[in-house]
Amino acid sequence: MTTAPRPRTTTRDPEELAARLTAWLRTRLPGARVTDVAVPTSNGMSSETLLFTVDHPDAPVRGCALRLAADPAAYTIFPVYDMARQYRVMRLVAEHTDVPVPRVLWLERDPAPLGAPFFVMARAEGRVPPDVMPYTYEGNWLHAATDAERARLEAATVSVLARLHDRFPPGEAEFLLPPGPGSPLRRHVDAQRAYYAWVTDGLPRSPLIEAAFDRLEATWPADEGPAVLSWGDARIGNIVYDGFEPAAVLDWEMAGCAPREVDLGWTVYLHRFFQDLTVSFGQPGLPGFLRRDAVERRYAGLTGHTPRDMDFYTLYAALRHAIVMLRVTYRQVHFGEAEVPEDPDGPILHHATLTAMVQDRYWDECV
Repeated sequence: MTTAPRPRTTTRDPEELAARLTAWLRTRLPGARVTDVAVPTSNGMSSETLLFTVDHPDAPVRGCALRLAADPAAYTIFPVYDMARQYRVMRLVAEHTDVPVPRVLWLERDPAPLGAPFFVMARAEGRVPPDVMPYTYEGNWLHAATDAERARLEAATVSVLARLHDRFPPGEAEFLLPPGPGSPLRRHVDAQRAYYAWVTDGLPRSPLIEAAFDRLEATWPADEGPAVLSWGDARIGNIVYDGFEPAAVLDWEMAGCAPREVDLGWTVYLHRFFQDLTVSFGQPGLPGFLRRDAVERRYAGLTGHTPRDMDFYTLYAALRHAIVMLRVTYRQVHFGEAEVPEDPDGPILHHATLTAMVQDRYWDECV
């Protein structure tokens, strides 16, 4: 299995960032020094992460991670990066639940020190299921684990979702609702429509994505159920594991207020994305891991809430992922790393899956 060169994710110089970070940190801890600066190889396509050590006797922690709003010059994946919002969500999750989130230390709203707003948190130690090469592919720690170990990780991960949804006070999540009329789910989907319009402004539109939006409208849940705090990017690649237990839940930039099934659909579908991709390259992947029926059953047992309309929510997850993929491709075009695709559905690596979901046959064919 081979992959294309990783697209550019930043135009920033890590060494320059480190020097500016030291200057900023000394306004909080006089005499402090930043050392051991590193950019993780898993640095995402949206916000940037910088790992570093604080050298100061009064430092609240020594090992830190910084989350920096995306570089506006890097043709950002999302139109807005609200670091104060992420910081607030993480503090509230730590306050109201036992879901393991890194301790947040400082928030800087002023873009002047590093060129964009950022926050600093304690660095989580452990290991993360990789995206590149994906954990479903041979040669990484999760693929090499035993079935019992993966089952333990799966159970603990579903428990994270159950505890987040059950224990976080729903009223505390209302500040995450997008503006506009309608239910939380309607606002969530409308926000995705607005995001798609932003991605395709002046560029080719995707007939497949638009067909998926149409399918959502045709299969809209009769009973959406109450909204909860939705993690948003609910997948195992955003969890640091200590052994096979979650040690830190990361990446809250997509957090929202939505039905429980939004997170469940994303968790199930993002695994299917990697699994289907691996199978397409002739590898078996992990067919027994994070199966939809098992995830639904375990979640229901933990919460008493039986997931509903999961065909809708897994389609919604695949649709959302497709829009991000389209934006990543158009970013590559912007930087001269790719040409404008002749087929606007071509950049969607899971176009066959999304087509099958739109046609209501994916889960019948899924093995």
